[in-house]
Amino acid sequence: MEREKIRFASAGAECAAWHYPGTNGACVIMAGGLAVTKGPGTDRFARRFHQAGFAVVAFDYRRFGESGGQPRQVARIADELADWQAAIRYAASLPDVEQGRVAIWGYSSTGGHVLRVAARNPQLAGAVAQTPNTDGPAAARNASRFQRPLAMLRLTGIGIADTIGGMAGRAPRLVPLAGEPGTVAVLTTPDGREGGRVLNPGGIYPDWQQSVAARSVLRMAFYSPGREAANVSCPLLVVVADQDQSALAAPAIRAARRAPQAELVRLPGGHYAPFLDGHEQAVAAELSFLRRHLLARTAASAGGTAAISRTHGDEQE
Repeated sequence: MEREKIRFASAGAECAAWHYPGTNGACVIMAGGLAVTKGPGTDRFARRFHQAGFAVVAFDYRRFGESGGQPRQVARIADELADWQAAIRYAASLPDVEQGRVAIWGYSSTGGHVLRVAARNPQLAGAVAQTPNTDGPAAARNASRFQRPLAMLRLTGIGIADTIGGMAGRAPRLVPLAGEPGTVAVLTTPDGREGGRVLNPGGIYPDWQQSVAARSVLRMAFYSPGREAANVSCPLLVVVADQDQSALAAPAIRAARRAPQAELVRLPGGHYAPFLDGHEQAVAAELSFLRRHLLARTAASAGGTAAISRTHGDEQE
């Protein structure tokens, strides 16, 4: 597979990305979940999209991975949304990407971002939100069921101290992305604890730092991007895992039902089902969606015929 390293500017910083050249004129922009870099976060799906002829731009948020920006490992929602805007502008300028044939893809916290980005960019041809965290408060309440009270208090205290320290210019206080109940970590849910094994099998991405600033965890706990679903006017595919204990399926299903042009795919399994037993089903559904909305619609327009579309609320199981 041929891909090239690229960089694009975003609000005074540079985001590092991989560009997989495409052959069909359409492009999928991708990013990983919270503090997950482009390798473990996008590789398995990016390769499949590229093999199907799509150009792919897979990027690291600023302050993570190969991207620039300080302080490191700090996730700020507004900055990540700005990075998406910069990525969309950059992708539209690529010579192998035709106007009106760009889609966005993300999962977990980035799947939530997909809803907000799509709501702000009606020109997008499509958006894919895979096991998205659409309701941070609900996810946080559910996660507390799998954590011990003292560890929750410690995480909150570290988060508050890190927030105050950040205002004073101190280095971030990092916490692991996943851990066993009783340890201070972002996720201690059963499926959340699988993240490192699933996304980084055999340690094939040794540079991925599986931690994030504690201040970032507090922000995500209050983040509810599902509220933007009704404003997403482009075609939207929401892929949920019915037993998801980390991002929760029910809020994502409700968000899909509020979006004017949404399609819903439900998989059995936990948060990482699309990377595990549900991978082939997820890829097939996503490729079908991308072909219909990035390729077939353009071909139909050129031929003077109606575009292929789906009724709002259609659900595949």
